[in-house]
Amino acid sequence: MAGNSKRQGAMRNPGSKKGSVVGSGGNKARGLSGKGPTPKATERTGHPAARRAAAAARRDAPSGRSGRSPARAVKEANEVVVGRNSVLEALEAGIPASLLHIAERIESDDRVRAVLKLCADAGVPMLEVPRIELDRITGRALHQGLALSVPAYEYAHPDDLLARASRLRQKPLLVALDGVTDPRNLGAVLRSTEAFGGHGVLVPERRAAGMTAGAWKAAAGAGARLPVARATNLTRALLAYRKAGLLVVTLEGGAAMSIEELEAVNEPICLVIGSEGKGVSRLVGETADVRVRIPLAGPTESLNAGVAAGVALYEIARRRAV
Repeated sequence: MAGNSKRQGAMRNPGSKKGSVVGSGGNKARGLSGKGPTPKATERTGHPAARRAAAAARRDAPSGRSGRSPARAVKEANEVVVGRNSVLEALEAGIPASLLHIAERIESDDRVRAVLKLCADAGVPMLEVPRIELDRITGRALHQGLALSVPAYEYAHPDDLLARASRLRQKPLLVALDGVTDPRNLGAVLRSTEAFGGHGVLVPERRAAGMTAGAWKAAAGAGARLPVARATNLTRALLAYRKAGLLVVTLEGGAAMSIEELEAVNEPICLVIGSEGKGVSRLVGETADVRVRIPLAGPTESLNAGVAAGVALYEIARRRAV
């Protein structure tokens, strides 16, 4: 009967209808152990003070680049080229590929057979996957059963372009692009730079074309032989080139001097080319030692970056060879 338990320590809680409650006699309390003093705020994960301390430690860490800040590593996502024609053209252009995804039970044609042969010859791994998986990889694009993964491009540091010219024991001839956003223009500039003896191309990190599959295709193999460097701040990179002894020459439609009148063609040069619409930006233009233009005889007002680079580099190379 409730309340009549003979177990030691049993008692009835007044006002309770649940009957007697048996206590531990203090055994549980004696078994508890303390967790020690509360950690400092800076040592507690997730605390605002701990986050501030970690950020300060990162700022104070040594740069590891002989006293100068290192170029920020840019993490590019892998690019996927989809569609039978696009994949075939990419492989024929020599674009470095890391993996070919092929749909299971794909209907083969001449393009598929050519793609498989090119991948086999180049040692590109091939993986057969269900179509639903290929849809996921390509974001449901019209892949026609093929998707080619192109690894992220490893950009050089701006100083690496000067080092390349030094290794070749040649006067530097570099090209910098300002505001050029079409990857095909970047590829065309790469092709012209290599053709006329240049040592590399410099592009800004933001609001500019990068080495995508489109740039690789337009470069027609030059992308594998000529480095592309990326600058966090293009203006600062050009000023650093000036300090290193390069003549910064901007190509501008409204310049008073023609490229044919440039006398310092035998000096180390960094040729700066802007976008077809806006040209060279104001801050970049202020770094120029010389401003030149390409004389146009017809009604065309401007040339795109790829064509302009080819014309200007040809003129510099021609006069250097004299």
